[in-house]
Amino acid sequence: MSGAPDRLEKEAVLRVGTVSAVTGRKIFVTVDSDKNLSELFFDGDVLRNIAVGSYVDIRKGFLSLIGRVEGESARAEDRYSEDPALQGRRTLSVSLVGFLDRRGQFFGGTKELPLVGNEAFLLTREKVHQVHRLVTPEGIGLNFAKSDYEGYDIALPVDGLINSHIAIFGNTGSGKSNTSAAMYQDFIEQMRSRNTLAFEANCRILIFDFNNEFTRDNCLTPHKKVFSLSTRNDNGDKISLGLGGFTDIEIVSILADATEKTQKPFLKRALSLQARATAAQDPTAYVRSILKNQIIQLLQMSDKIRADVIMDYMRQALPATDIAGNVVELSSDLEWHNTVAEFKWNNVFLKQNPAYIENTNIYKQAEIFDHPDDAVESLICFCYIQLSNDILSNRAQNEHIAPAINKLKSKQGDIRRIFSASNASGLFEKNVAVIALGDVNLEMKKTVPLLLAKKIYEEHKKLGGGRSLSIIIDEAHNILSRDSFRESESWKDYRLETFEEIIKEGRKFGVFVTISSQRPSDISPTITSQAHNYFIHRLINDKDLQSIASAVSYIDKLTEESIPTLPTGTCIFSGVAGQMPLKLAIRPLEEQLRPRSSTVRFQDIVPSPEPEEPEEFF
Repeated sequence: MSGAPDRLEKEAVLRVGTVSAVTGRKIFVTVDSDKNLSELFFDGDVLRNIAVGSYVDIRKGFLSLIGRVEGESARAEDRYSEDPALQGRRTLSVSLVGFLDRRGQFFGGTKELPLVGNEAFLLTREKVHQVHRLVTPEGIGLNFAKSDYEGYDIALPVDGLINSHIAIFGNTGSGKSNTSAAMYQDFIEQMRSRNTLAFEANCRILIFDFNNEFTRDNCLTPHKKVFSLSTRNDNGDKISLGLGGFTDIEIVSILADATEKTQKPFLKRALSLQARATAAQDPTAYVRSILKNQIIQLLQMSDKIRADVIMDYMRQALPATDIAGNVVELSSDLEWHNTVAEFKWNNVFLKQNPAYIENTNIYKQAEIFDHPDDAVESLICFCYIQLSNDILSNRAQNEHIAPAINKLKSKQGDIRRIFSASNASGLFEKNVAVIALGDVNLEMKKTVPLLLAKKIYEEHKKLGGGRSLSIIIDEAHNILSRDSFRESESWKDYRLETFEEIIKEGRKFGVFVTISSQRPSDISPTITSQAHNYFIHRLINDKDLQSIASAVSYIDKLTEESIPTLPTGTCIFSGVAGQMPLKLAIRPLEEQLRPRSSTVRFQDIVPSPEPEEPEEFF
C-alpha cells in the first residue's frame, strides 16, 4: 500500500492493548497477543515495543494519559479478570506520570484516571518529543543528551537548568565529568554564537578543578583562562588579590583559619595598626617608635613569663642581624634577677635605670627595623607587634591568638606561590576561569576555593543585576564535606556556612552553583537539598543512595532502584527543569574536548612487543 497509512492503520500498528484494572495511580494494561515483538516498523521509523521503562499512551476522550511501565507479568491476575481469553497474555503495571492536552502540551501529574477498557498505544517519535519537550518555543535548548530507552534527542532548557543550582552525582567512572563538561560546553557555545560580547561581559563561569581534568585547551571552550596552581614549586600561576588583598580582613581571616569571636577581631586590630603605619608620614619611623616603646615596657616588667612571651614575639618582628650582617640574639646581653624580679644589663637594673635600655641589643635592633617587602611577611610582622601590644595591655591571651599567626606562618610559603598582591587583571581576564588544584596540597585545596568563592561572591553582589556567575565545584566533597577531621569544628562550620550562604542566597543575585561528587553522603545535606536539578549517575553505596532519596523527593521508586545498575554515561535527570524524572544518555565528547578523567588501560601502558621480522634466506 503506497502513501502514508491512514489513521485507523496507524492506530492498529501502535495499539498495545486495553486497560484491564485501575487502582489509584496504578494502571494494569493487558497486552494484545500480537504485540510481543521487541521492535515495530512504523511509518519509516523503528519503534521500541512496549517494555518495562517505556511510556504508554492511554486514550481517554481527547486526553492522552501518559504512563510509565513499571513491571509486567505473564498472565492476568484472576482478581482483575476471569476471561479465559486473557489468560497467558502479558499484563503491564503502569504508573501515570502526566497527560497531553489537545494542543499536544505535556503536563506532569495526574488530572484524570483512565477507565477499564480504554485503549493503550505506543508513543510515536512525535509524542515522545512532546512528553520530553522541556524547552519553550522561544527558549534556548541544550542538546547534549538523548532519551535512554527510545534514543531520541532531548533538549534541556538553558533557563531552568543553567540558572539553577545543579548537583551531579555518581561513582568514579560513571560519567560525571563528561556530563558537566558536555552541558557547559554546549551552553558556552550557544551563548557565544548568540552574542559573544554580551556573554563575555555579563556571564562569568568559575571552575574549581581538583584533579586538573578541565585544563585541556579545548575542554569546555578554547576561550578560557586556566590558573595552574602549585604548592610544590614556584612555577605555578598566581592569582592576584589586588593591591589591598592582604589587608582585607575577610581574606586574611580565611588564610589564617581565624575563629570569628577571638582571632578575627585581633586580626582587625593588626590590620588597623598596619594601615596607620602605612598612612604615617614616615612609616618606618612610626613602627620603630612603637617597637621602642614596647621594649621599654618589656625590660621594666616584673612578670618573667609574660616578658619571655613578648621577647619571643620581638624575635619574630625585629631583624635577625645587625647592620654588619652579624646574627644578633636579642637577650644575650640581658640577665633576669629573680630576687627583685627585674632585668639587668651589665649589672645595671633596668627598671631602676631605664636610660640604659637604649644600650641593649633588642633596642638597637628596633632602631634598624625596616618594613618587609613581602606582603605576607609584613602582615605577620604586624600581627606580632599587635599581639605584643595586646599582652602588654592585658587585652589578649597568647594561647588564644598565637594559633592564627602560626597558621599564617606555616602557610606563608604556599600563599606566596598561589597569590600575589599585584594590581593584575585578577581572575576574570576571560569570562571562563579554571582553577586547577591538582598540584596544590590538601590544606590549600580547602583554603583557595573558600577564599575565591567568598571574594567573587561579594564582588558580584556589588555589580547589581543583569549579570550571572556560575561556580562549578568538581569533586565537591573535597571542600563541602561535613566529616573533615583535619580542621577545627569552628573552621569547618565557617567553611560550610559560607558555601551554604552562597547556595541559599546566591540565586537572587544571579549566582548559581554546580557541584559534582562521587560521595553525595559526605556533602552537607543543606547544600545537597538546595539543588534545583540533579544528574544522578551510577551510585552503589547505601549511604549515598539514602542521601539521594532524602534530597530528591520527586524520584519514584522504580527510578531510584535503577541507580546502582546505570551504565556509564547514563543518568537520571530530575528537577525543576523537567516535570518528571528522565533517564538520559549523555553524548560522549570527542577526545580533544573531554576532561582528563578516563580510566588507564593496561593494554596501552604495557603494549605487546612488535613482532619480529622473519629472517630471509637466499
